[in-house]
Amino acid sequence: MSSTVTVRPTRGVRGIGLVSILAGVVLILAGVAVWVVVASQLAAEDITVSDDADFLAGQQVRGPLTAYAQAEVINAHALEASGGRTYAELGQDDPVRATVMNASFLRASLFTSVVAFGVCALAIGLGVLFLLLGSALRRLAGGPEVAVTGPAAGGPGVAAPTGRHADPTTTSSPGREGPVPPR
Repeated sequence: MSSTVTVRPTRGVRGIGLVSILAGVVLILAGVAVWVVVASQLAAEDITVSDDADFLAGQQVRGPLTAYAQAEVINAHALEASGGRTYAELGQDDPVRATVMNASFLRASLFTSVVAFGVCALAIGLGVLFLLLGSALRRLAGGPEVAVTGPAAGGPGVAAPTGRHADPTTTSSPGREGPVPPR
């Protein structure tokens, strides 16, 4: 007497894989599109990183690193103009207050573009991850139905289960009669 177990691919997994692949494509396309829009908008402003910047001096602001470099230079210039004081530390009648306020607004705009680039990179990275997961799901679920035939469990003349699923107190060792003593 024998028993047969049939293993079928789980229903719906291929569909979930396809949805994951489509989501990945959408995330990658959206991330790239927004990256291009933000970069072109920054380039249209025709901003050049100041020559006294710590890095990327003289480069046109088109990406996250150049935007960050220019924001840092703006902060340094604003602090120099205000004697090291921030906008909140200046008196309301201080004539430098408007300059520091404009510098703060410019920095915030540049940092917003840096954050936008970061979100784009995150979307692209997640899109790649979704593509990989979706293709793996489809590959795993695409296999054929498999039937495995083996001896019936517990029938007369059938060996008891062995291996990691066997009960160690009732399993016999090869060439030895009776239960195996506990370790």
